Amino acid sequence: MGQRLKVFFIAGESSGDRLGASLIEGLKALSPDLQLDGIGGPLMQGQGLTSRVALSDLAVMGIAEVLPKLPKLLRHIRETSEAIIAQQPDVLITIDSPDFCLRVARKVRAVRPNQRVVHYVAPSVWAWRPERAAKMAKTVDQVLCLLPFEPPYMEAEGMRADFVGHPVTTDPVPPYDHMFSFRESHGLSETSPLILALPGSRRGEVDRLMPVFGAALDLVLKTFPDARIVLPTVAHLKDHVGELAKAWAVPPLILSQGDKDAAATKRAAFAAADVALAASGTVSLELAAADTPMVIAYDMNWLSRWVIARKLQIDTVTLVNLVSETRDIPEFLGKDCQPVPIAEALCSVLDDPSRQKHAMALTMERLWRGQTPPGMRAAQAVLNGLNRY
Repeated sequence: MGQRLKVFFIAGESSGDRLGASLIEGLKALSPDLQLDGIGGPLMQGQGLTSRVALSDLAVMGIAEVLPKLPKLLRHIRETSEAIIAQQPDVLITIDSPDFCLRVARKVRAVRPNQRVVHYVAPSVWAWRPERAAKMAKTVDQVLCLLPFEPPYMEAEGMRADFVGHPVTTDPVPPYDHMFSFRESHGLSETSPLILALPGSRRGEVDRLMPVFGAALDLVLKTFPDARIVLPTVAHLKDHVGELAKAWAVPPLILSQGDKDAAATKRAAFAAADVALAASGTVSLELAAADTPMVIAYDMNWLSRWVIARKLQIDTVTLVNLVSETRDIPEFLGKDCQPVPIAEALCSVLDDPSRQKHAMALTMERLWRGQTPPGMRAAQAVLNGLNRY
């Protein structure tokens, strides 16, 4: 390809760092003379990016968390946009974190109206707040989508949109013997039902869901008294989750993602489990990748529940249901997030775990598991948009 490609990246959190690293790897394979600049985490830095800002400075959520850091965030927005204008890259690639990324992109486009902007991860306009796509189209030329049904929503607003596949499809599948070794190493019987409890990774949702999950699992244990419960959680919540779990009738085995070999242990736990009770989100795709049947349950504060109920445009929020175009995964949301129906659904899955197998397999097929990796597809789409592939 000869001509040097100048790319400026902005990834605002760890999930974006993973996507960015895979995309850089793909770009390096297709366009070896690559000049990188921007913001990214350790994985992107491992691919050769020198980050201008630490991800911890950007990865803040919620008004209470943002306000103390607002002056620094505004400075990062200004300095990053000035750097892009000075660098004049062939393409600016922003990854998720739209509050930060698109503010920078708007500042750049105000000075460089022809600056090509690619945004990786479409906003969930198919679920709620569809006006976000129109707003985004004022700044973004091309969107790289993780889900197969997303491109039409972006294209309707005049943006190019490419479905590139979901990174969950590249997660290693543990060898069969790892399931047995996981059970053995944690003193779990090979024949006892193993239930995963996944109440989320944010403190607020953990506080809200742990009591409901505990009550539901207590009911399940009355039907399956030899069942064991495993609860993977993030390192900074391990102690808090442990305190909340003391109220459960049977204490779960708590796995922390900060522990040694945490990722491999988590994958082994997912593969070994007979069923999972999980908060809604990307975790349903992780469970489908592990071929683990699931029940989804989620609740929020009354105001969020009221607002979302009036904005929601879909009849299910579970990604496996949406991608497979089935409704095979039971979900209990908002006022329906109650112990008794959740327990009944879990018992039903334990009685017949095969009901969800087709939907999970179809989901992985539609997310292109086993085909060209998402990072390479994303790189091809970016270069194609620049007429370089």
